[in-house]
Amino acid sequence: MTLSLKIAALSTAIALVLGTLAAGALWRSAFFGKNAVSLLLLLPIALPGIITGLALLTAFKAVNLEPGLFTIVVGHATFCVVVVFNNVIARFRRTSWSLVEASMDLGATGWQTFRYVVLPNLGSALLAGGMLAFALSFDEIIVTTFTAGHERTLPLWLLNQLGRPRDVPITNVVALLVMLVTTIPILGAWWLTRDGDTSAENGK
Repeated sequence: MTLSLKIAALSTAIALVLGTLAAGALWRSAFFGKNAVSLLLLLPIALPGIITGLALLTAFKAVNLEPGLFTIVVGHATFCVVVVFNNVIARFRRTSWSLVEASMDLGATGWQTFRYVVLPNLGSALLAGGMLAFALSFDEIIVTTFTAGHERTLPLWLLNQLGRPRDVPITNVVALLVMLVTTIPILGAWWLTRDGDTSAENGK
């Protein structure tokens, strides 16, 4: 379980950074191929897990990268980025650009504007995206199967236990624990998103 928590935490951290940067870059930028870039960002979660897993395994073999913790984290981060990106870009689209312009006109630097104007507006979206990404990573099994190598995450351990009837009680308890660990963040993300939508509607 420790390995699964570590992988989920690392994948979520990477997704928060890359997803936010990608959303920020596509928020106000206008360039040729913008829609294509957005589509490419969504592909990892839109494609079947087996396709993503095979593509990652092929890429890792091409660069002689042995499957292990690093490859699992990279594999999970590819679809976790999508979740964060969707949450952040949706919040960006509800954020008035005039707030950023006003901050810059008053002498704030780019970092100060991001920290004191943009980031507070993204708070709940980032938290919701992070919680969803963590839940997805924690119980991911298809992509992990192709990228794990000798590592064994909790979902892979559960899959292996299905062929051992004597261990069914233990397996059931662990499965229940996995359900709780994944359900709680999803419910929390739903609550945060619902609260943000309500606030936005009240502000209109």
